[in-house]
Amino acid sequence: MQTINDRIAIVLEESGKTKTAFGESLSVSQQYISKLIRTGNPSALLIDDICEKYRIRKEWLTEGKGDMKAPIDRNDEIARLSADLFKSESGSFKERLLFALAALDESEWQVLEDIANKITKKD
Repeated sequence: MQTINDRIAIVLEESGKTKTAFGESLSVSQQYISKLIRTGNPSALLIDDICEKYRIRKEWLTEGKGDMKAPIDRNDEIARLSADLFKSESGSFKERLLFALAALDESEWQVLEDIANKITKKD
């Protein structure tokens, strides 16, 4: 039967990160992650951090029940996408595009949709 330590190891593996990078993302050391995977007892705060940062269902992590991955809320996904876009340089194309899209009114969105439909239309 899987323990919480086994499930943390699974999250680490799924993340594709090293123990060092995984630990840094959670503000703990690589040594702590290694110990945690072997025999440790994670704090409630660390459990919450793992669930939030890696989109893991708390019930799965703590009890092994249900699916591992938490469903992605549309608003959370939009916020994540926006944050990713703003990681680039100020004034970058991504930033300018996002601001331009945010300024569109309904008729301009319709024009943009028509253009997108023409581009993707297959003959």
